[in-house]
Amino acid sequence: MFYLVGIGLGDAKDITVKGLEIVRNAKRAYLESYTSILSVGKEELEKFYGRELIIADRDMVEQDSEEILNGADAVDVVLLVVGDPFGATTHLDFIIRAKQKNIPFQVVHNASILNAIGCCGLQLYSFGETISIPYWTDTWRPDSFYDKIRENRKRGLHTLCLLDIKVKEPTLESLMKRKREYEPPRFMSVAEAADQLLQILKTNSDRHDQAYSEDTLCIGVARVGSSTQQIVSCSLREMKEIDLGKPLHSLVITGGKLHPLEEEYLNAFSNPSKVCEVNN
Repeated sequence: MFYLVGIGLGDAKDITVKGLEIVRNAKRAYLESYTSILSVGKEELEKFYGRELIIADRDMVEQDSEEILNGADAVDVVLLVVGDPFGATTHLDFIIRAKQKNIPFQVVHNASILNAIGCCGLQLYSFGETISIPYWTDTWRPDSFYDKIRENRKRGLHTLCLLDIKVKEPTLESLMKRKREYEPPRFMSVAEAADQLLQILKTNSDRHDQAYSEDTLCIGVARVGSSTQQIVSCSLREMKEIDLGKPLHSLVITGGKLHPLEEEYLNAFSNPSKVCEVNN
């Protein structure tokens, strides 16, 4: 059997009982290490799970998935994914390949940022399309998500912004030399995301139907599900100056008029000079 097991967002103990049994009994257990990260490292997971984990980095997941699936028709193989297995579309490919090879498979779900973002106090059914904000470069500054934010806000819906993660990213020089060298890992902060959104706002300053303004209410969250989880509510302009510390961060752009309960909740986190911690 091939198993895709979500391990949640916080620490080693977030795995489900079913998932833990699968991990302990599998012949091989891989830890996917590039679409997201936990607040704890591989060693702590291995200590709690009671077994060795094989790191499945970007190259293995995207180019050598056959290595992970190899033999899964005869023995149990598990791929561990931070959050929920289907929080990233990357993992759909494993199910497709397993089906093509007639390998039995099972998915064990867990919490992901897509549902845990409810911790910010906004009602989940009031969220519109989720967007991803990538790091810009000198020659690549995509802003196609701007229109998606506008459409969400036209309908009074909140926008969850997933922020870029750069793990094992090959340098431009190494690609030209055909010798793999990698950039240091980077994780976009809410401040960096807010800065890019403000720059996009300037380039669209002549539009009468702007998606948001500098004063649009936003919510920044960090390390959701962990003991150091943080939440702050402020304007987009103020968010540019917010430091929520270590990754992972996510940003929410509110949809306009809030439900009274949402307003009451956010008032508790509305002082940008004092970032609030929420212990689970």
